[in-house]
Amino acid sequence: MDLRVEGLTHRYGETCVLDDISLEIPAGRIVCVVGPSGCGKSTLLRMLGGLERPERGQVLQVGVPPEGCLNPLTYVFQDFALLPWRDVAGNVRLALEDHRLPDREAIIDDVLARTRLSEFARALPRQLSGGMKQRVAIARALAVRPAVMLMDEPLSALDAQTRELLMDDLVGLWMRERFTAVYVTHNLAEAVRLGHRVVVLSRRPGRVREIVEIDAPLEGRGAMEDVQAHLWGLMRDEARAADAELLA
Repeated sequence: MDLRVEGLTHRYGETCVLDDISLEIPAGRIVCVVGPSGCGKSTLLRMLGGLERPERGQVLQVGVPPEGCLNPLTYVFQDFALLPWRDVAGNVRLALEDHRLPDREAIIDDVLARTRLSEFARALPRQLSGGMKQRVAIARALAVRPAVMLMDEPLSALDAQTRELLMDDLVGLWMRERFTAVYVTHNLAEAVRLGHRVVVLSRRPGRVREIVEIDAPLEGRGAMEDVQAHLWGLMRDEARAADAELLA
């Protein structure tokens, strides 16, 4: 299933945060969204997931979800959003409890194995590192076999080393089964490492400044410093202006 964004425009009161956004999110690809602070990246993600309704424009689901899909759109948040009284398996099970599934435990076992969490199935969140907590959140998202994962700065709360390991994990998961994701980040290295397509938004009101296609395979992809430099060149002046607005 693809997502198609057509002419998305939104205001909060008198403030226009998104202006005429049109995008294609093709199935089996990771589309990263970057831009200056306050440009509407998270607002865009909420509208893709149906949590907010745009003032104008529309988000279309094109085609059919994958076989076995329980939830076409599912989120992975920055703050993990785990229930502290549930163990790892219980947090993953939460996403499946509203569905009558004879193979529920097999699904849980599978996603825990895919995210390298099988031996921690009975651990509580307080016993886990930040990286492992985010792997639990990813496992929970994968359990519903979503058509599109909506990822809102999922690695920003982690240290640099853990972030690198989680990026490797995400690449490995994608290589095993081609999931679709919209990945919002302020980190250009993440966008270049994980994205098949990088959407650069302007400062508020967020408009599509440029869409950068990255053809290099995800597996073994390096830092691609030339692409990072190009993205930063698009954003530098607007990032300075956005920071000045926030301080005003």
